[in-house]
Amino acid sequence: MDRLDSLLVFVAVAEEGSFVSAARRLHRSPAAVTRAVAALEDRLATRLLNRTTRAVALTDAGARFVDRCRRALAEFEALELSAASEQAEPRGLLTVTAPEIFGRLHVLPIAQAFLAEHAGVRISLLLLDRVVGLVDEGVDVGVRIAHLPDSSLRAIHVGDVRRVACASPAYLATRGTPKMLKHLAAHDVITVDGVSPAGERWPKARSRLTVNTMQAALDAAVAGGGIVRVFSYQAQGYEQAGALRRVLGAHEPAPIPIHVIHLAGRHLPAKARAFIDKAVVSLRSKFGRLSSAKAPFKESGPRRRR
Repeated sequence: MDRLDSLLVFVAVAEEGSFVSAARRLHRSPAAVTRAVAALEDRLATRLLNRTTRAVALTDAGARFVDRCRRALAEFEALELSAASEQAEPRGLLTVTAPEIFGRLHVLPIAQAFLAEHAGVRISLLLLDRVVGLVDEGVDVGVRIAHLPDSSLRAIHVGDVRRVACASPAYLATRGTPKMLKHLAAHDVITVDGVSPAGERWPKARSRLTVNTMQAALDAAVAGGGIVRVFSYQAQGYEQAGALRRVLGAHEPAPIPIHVIHLAGRHLPAKARAFIDKAVVSLRSKFGRLSSAKAPFKESGPRRRR
């Protein structure tokens, strides 16, 4: 940046024909302008200006060099304008991550609507049932269903979901409906390995089938394989179709928050800011209270959210 500034000073002196006039134009002292040009000449080992008591004039080398300086400064200005344009108008690749089923049901429709509104944007949607590092994996925006620890991320609370226990009507007709957690000892339980934290596992439950995805667990439950605990949004469609029935409603754990997350920073790209605004409104309409929706970036922050 110091080198670029020295080019700016040199061009001002060349155009004004005076160190004093250039200093006035740049709002600097004449001594500072003189030092900047002298340092540039020393660095180039070339005299760029002939100085007299009344004025300064370009040398032959200076005349050739000033044209190149003007082109360089114009190119730099164009780069700044290009960056500012990207901040103002959503464009480029936007990478978004979300849990697999939640993303398919609720984030994918947001992404498709966003693409229809912004022709200059491309979206890479990563649907994974694991914590994705935004910095390590180059992700712009994420959706997480969890109590978030303190971190450098900014989190926007958009709603809550519950963990619910479900089984197929056929299974319950054969094995009975549990009323208390201790009754699970007499039932077959389907568990998902590597998705639910250990502290959220059922006590006194006998797992006869363990799978590694929520979708497989839901498929097994629908087929009569036992009782499964999933998020409420994952079971909703199956409940509405009559394929699953909720049990142990009095023993459901506390709600779990849904957050839209992004990296902290003042200069959030326009593509990320616009997508976050759209996602927050959409998700709050389904999982929160739209009447309480505020400007997303005013309520976000790195503190612990519950």
